[in-house]
Parts: sequence; structure tokens; C-alpha cells
Amino acid sequence: MARPPFLDVIVQDLGASPSVTGLCAGYENSVWRADALAARLIEEIPSFALTHRERADFADDTGVHLMGVAVRKIYTTDKYKRRGEFGELLLHLVLREVFGTQPAISKMFFKDAANDTVKGFDAVHVVAPDGGALELWLGEVKFYIGRSDAIRDVVAELHDHSDRDYLRSEFAAIVAKLDSTWEHHEQLAALLDRRTSLDQIFDAVTVPVLLTYESSVVDSRVGALAGGASPSETDEYRRVFQEEILAGLAAFSAKGLPERIRIRLILVPLHTKEALLSALHARLVAWQQATN
Repeated sequence: MARPPFLDVIVQDLGASPSVTGLCAGYENSVWRADALAARLIEEIPSFALTHRERADFADDTGVHLMGVAVRKIYTTDKYKRRGEFGELLLHLVLREVFGTQPAISKMFFKDAANDTVKGFDAVHVVAPDGGALELWLGEVKFYIGRSDAIRDVVAELHDHSDRDYLRSEFAAIVAKLDSTWEHHEQLAALLDRRTSLDQIFDAVTVPVLLTYESSVVDSRVGALAGGASPSETDEYRRVFQEEILAGLAAFSAKGLPERIRIRLILVPLHTKEALLSALHARLVAWQQATN
């Protein structure tokens, strides 16, 4: 039986350019669901960190072992607060849950050691419509506290990552990591071949840009719930949430985005980044210890 999605899509305009999606993790017992979101993200680690072959081998008798393999690929250090893996994991969840993508490779594949940091696109996914051409989704994420800082830094990266030489280098690295048993291996390898024009590749590429930030709207909702507001009274919350998302879209669009790139802006307002980070780290360490 299919499980309901965890994230609530409150704002979505796929006809805008760039398109925009605003997601909410929701509330429980008058608090923002940081711990529940952390639990949901941990569930995604196998699909995020394992190879296609490893995921194919995931079964009753191998699941615990492979979960151990997956959680140790993330990092094994207490110096986690400035690392990027949790942002990449959130992007991975959103792409799969909201947009129905599937991972082609994970940045975890590029690590030589568990605590390495890896540059490049933060997600390499595909959408494979029935009978349609393969779409390549190259994701960027900024798991930040401040929205303006996230916008500034991601726009700079979008310009850097749309450079011809950079793209050719990234495409070569992606093709080298593709699993030959994956059903879309040959199609994606052909798309990213050096003999394929970048003009043709751009027509097949979508760049989802996920930004987090600590939200005044979320903070006000937590305060209202703590003060006795009814959890079922959400109309006003959804209205101000939408206003905040659209303000974020306007600020992002005003920065001068690269041409020829199809961008999907995804905003995930947080209550506090620290609460989510701490919950994620605690659960990751618990799984690492349990499967050691």
C-alpha cells in the first residue's frame, strides 16, 4: 500500500519561469515536525546512498546490513553542522516524493572516504515518462538559516555550473559512475556524450533548486499553536505561507539567473535549522551504532 507523502505542497506554480514549489513539514503537539522530518529523511538514506546494484539486493536478509552500509556513507564525524549531506538528502526526498524522479547516481559515489566533501551538482536524477524522452534533473541545494544568503550563494553556483567546460567535466564524471545494470544507463550516457550538443542537452535538463531558511511564518505558527490556536485553523497560515514563498520567488528571480536553464525553485521553510540538524545527527548515529 502506498504511503501518504510526508511534505505538504502548499504552493506550486509549475507554469511560472522559474517555477516555484513551497513545502511544509507540518506540526504536531504544537511544534514544527523536526523529529518526524528527520525520521522520514533517514528512511530515504538507502535510495540516496546505495548504488543501483545494492538497492536491487535490498531484501529481508540483507536490509539491515545494507542500511548499515548506507548510513556510514553519509559521514562518521561529530563535526556535522557545516556539512552538506543532509541538505542533499532533503533534496533527494523532495525530488522523489513531490516530482516522481529516480536517482541516476548519488554524490556519495564520488567519496573516497566517509567524511570527504564532494563538489558538483547536489542531485543527479531522471524523470522517465512512458514513451517520452529522458529528462535529466541536476539539483542544487542550500541548507541555510537565512533566505537571502541561500539565494545569493545558489545563484552564484548556478552561473558557475552552467559554464561549458564545467558541464562537460561533470557529465563525464556522471557517465563514469553510471551502473550498467540500470535501465536508463545507455540512454543517459548517450545524452551526456561529448558528441551530443549542449543545446540538445539543455533541452532535456531541469535544475531543481532547493533552499531552506528559518521562517518567520513558521515561527509565528508555532507560537500561535503554543498559545492555544486550533491545529485545524489553517486558512490564514496557508495564506501567509504563500505570501512568504512568492516573496522568495521574487527575490530569487531578481538576481539575474542563467539563460537556457529550466529552473524549478523549491522553498522549504524551517522553524530552526539547529533542531532539524540535531534530530538528523542523533538518528544517523543511532543507526550507525545499531548496524556496526
